[in-house]
Amino acid sequence: MKLLFWVVVLLLAVVLASFAGSNREAVSLTLWPLPFVAELPLYVAVLLTLILGFILGAIAAWHAGRSRRREARRRGRRIAVLERELTATQAQLPVQAERGPAGLPARL
Repeated sequence: MKLLFWVVVLLLAVVLASFAGSNREAVSLTLWPLPFVAELPLYVAVLLTLILGFILGAIAAWHAGRSRRREARRRGRRIAVLERELTATQAQLPVQAERGPAGLPARL
């Protein structure tokens, strides 16, 4: 499995290097209402866009999972409380077994 991972990484690196070598021409990037102009190679513009999209997608996914994480924390706290109650109940169980139900002596 590690070998397959490294083969895919190597293949991706070769494709990205080939893309960068083939697209070195400068492009002008502007945002209409602003007077700023950025001149940079085409491959930088494309790769920065991909990285920005990846980061924004990760943030959106993290934000979307907020309610599930909150529910998991709430359930975890509830489980911990129930486990403590169960432990306390089990600690009292042998004492009650000696006396029998309703405090009557147990049959032998």
